[in-house]
Amino acid sequence: SGAMSVGARRDEESDVLTRAKKPKLYKVILLNDNYTTMEFVIYVLQKYFQKNEHEARKIMLDVHNNGSGVAGVYPREVAETKSKQVMAHAEQEGFPLACKTEPE
Repeated sequence: SGAMSVGARRDEESDVLTRAKKPKLYKVILLNDNYTTMEFVIYVLQKYFQKNEHEARKIMLDVHNNGSGVAGVYPREVAETKSKQVMAHAEQEGFPLACKTEPE
């Protein structure tokens, strides 16, 4: 059984190395509410997620029709920063627009 645990440990190590090489990506998800205007959602998607108007409109409709929409996929720090920026901007404008990040 000693040899088996060594093998298991080696697998774990290679897992860790693989993971270290490719950072896990996170989705930034915009959540629907009854107050934030469609125009503001489109604006946010263009400003913070570099979407063109067509892409922004499509994502906004996802949010509107399905309750949420993926604004973009980024490394964790970037996703969390964008999420915070969007919510701070929305709050300044008086909108309750919420974002969440989750692993892809």
